[in-house]
Amino acid sequence: MQLGKFTDYGLRVLIHLSASAPNKVPVTQIAATFDLSEHHLAKVCSRLVKGGFLVSERGRAGGLRLARDAAEIRLGAAVRCLSEDTKLVECFGQGPCSCRLLPMCGVKQPLAEAMAAFYATLDGYTLADVSRNRTALKALLGV
Repeated sequence: MQLGKFTDYGLRVLIHLSASAPNKVPVTQIAATFDLSEHHLAKVCSRLVKGGFLVSERGRAGGLRLARDAAEIRLGAAVRCLSEDTKLVECFGQGPCSCRLLPMCGVKQPLAEAMAAFYATLDGYTLADVSRNRTALKALLGV
């Protein structure tokens, strides 16, 4: 399974905010840290806000912060939120499937099981687990 850039960027945002907690960080600062498009990163952050992972505060003293403690944020839940538009193969989607093998396909079930195992593994980790060394992360990110 390959994560898309949208999901990758979302995980970077979460790790950055975990290292910066409890401080608020503007999207502009996160975008500059990772040399990413501020416009694209704002879309990623919007999805994380809607998913309940981040809180966004407007205004001069505004910015983003984690909606709850990093130990309460499961990586599997975050990746599911960020990857909700992504399907592993065409037949996993809601729309019509053009694959001629669909009526006799034997690969759909193993792929579904592999995807479930992938998410089960991520569900075993929290944001706190992957951002434990906050001192090193702060230095690396310039926080």
